[in-house]
Amino acid sequence: MTTELLIAAGSIDQIRSYAGAGANAVLIGDSRFGARLPGSIAEADLKEAVACAHDLGARAYIAAGKLLRNHELPALPGYLRAAAEAGADAVTFGDPAVWMAVRDAAPAMAMHWNVEMTGTNSAAAAFWSRRGVSRAVLARELNGEEIADFKRSGTIEVQVQVHGMTNIYHSQRNLLQSYMDYLGREASLVDLGPSEGRFLIEAERPDERLPVYEDDNGTHVMSADDICLLEALPELLEAGVDSLYIEPLLKSEAYNVAAIRSYRRAIDAWHRDPGAYEFDEEWLAPIRALQDPGRELSFGFLYKEQVY
Repeated sequence: MTTELLIAAGSIDQIRSYAGAGANAVLIGDSRFGARLPGSIAEADLKEAVACAHDLGARAYIAAGKLLRNHELPALPGYLRAAAEAGADAVTFGDPAVWMAVRDAAPAMAMHWNVEMTGTNSAAAAFWSRRGVSRAVLARELNGEEIADFKRSGTIEVQVQVHGMTNIYHSQRNLLQSYMDYLGREASLVDLGPSEGRFLIEAERPDERLPVYEDDNGTHVMSADDICLLEALPELLEAGVDSLYIEPLLKSEAYNVAAIRSYRRAIDAWHRDPGAYEFDEEWLAPIRALQDPGRELSFGFLYKEQVY
């Protein structure tokens, strides 16, 4: 089976575009329950969205990983039932409240455990595996050896982000001041207009611009560079990673399509003949052509241990 290439989609048109480019899974959802989505697909549109993905040969996963409050929980079972009736393939969660709601409202639905930067050990994943969870979304801060060890030590599927920016700080209120207090050093907010967006710039690192992404769930500070593991794919594929995720936030649809096509070509080439696989620089060229020159493409944490 070809390794899964997953991307979040914010509309039915994006599902068509991304699946057509080579993604064989899409992450979709309603902003009531999913955070940092590129767009909100309403409960009433789930059936059409899931059917669109399936018609194009892609799986459809439902994002339900936001920080939930008590007043939001009553609507959750109905939403999950609608997702199950639409034929969604899995739901992604971090909060145990979602796990309980899935168990009661949509017990046949597969579940993917995603707790962002705290998904760092296989024992926690095994805890959820024993409770019916089929996949663990690993923290972006794990290096290559840790990812391989995670996969070897468990029976659960593993998902790794291979491209795009990462979330490094989130709060539902007073975010920017809270972040500056958290840093304990001088920082400023810079608005470069609608074409470039809003950035947080720390006094100690004036050349690094941290994008500020805002949605219905608050404000999110994102990384100053973009992960790009295209050249390192053989290491992840040899380790048995099941799903490779491209983060589409704050990127144009054309950029995301280019990234999908490049990763799909590399994945397929490796699966055809792992022993004869060679990286082709032409796969990276379309990404570089559309890459923001102010954002470095990096290997993230794959070859190092680091904290932000």
